[in-house]
Amino acid sequence: MRIAPDLLRYEQIEPGLAFETGGITVTEGHITGFAGLTGDFYDIHMDDDYARALGYPGRVAHGLLGLALTDGLKNRASVRFAAIVSLNWRWSFTGPILVGDRIAARITVLSKRATKNPARGIVTLGFDLLNQKAEVVQKGENDMMVHTLAGAPT
Repeated sequence: MRIAPDLLRYEQIEPGLAFETGGITVTEGHITGFAGLTGDFYDIHMDDDYARALGYPGRVAHGLLGLALTDGLKNRASVRFAAIVSLNWRWSFTGPILVGDRIAARITVLSKRATKNPARGIVTLGFDLLNQKAEVVQKGENDMMVHTLAGAPT
């Protein structure tokens, strides 16, 4: 297995590194597909009239769909990591994501720590997921294990 040379290893990642991802427009297809994958067909996600009765302009995307799209945006960003695995997510759903919203993430490296294995380190990333109005609709942190320079396969 080879790790692309442009992926950042543990030693190359410093707290304070910040960047923004590209965006993605959330569609009815995303919501319907996610409902099919997860079995979450709650009315707020599937029925515009029900969502409007609750005060929303229409159906609301699943919170976990927003988190999943955030992870995908991270993985396609111009700054990318030599990731091994995500270890933990601490996440808050702070506002609705609606059909037609364009979301993007602002990511900041909060901290890093070595592990017992010299081939691996852990970085903590902070996220703000914003809609097209620059409103934070989700936020949180992700602990991610990454390759070190010594441990990354070449």
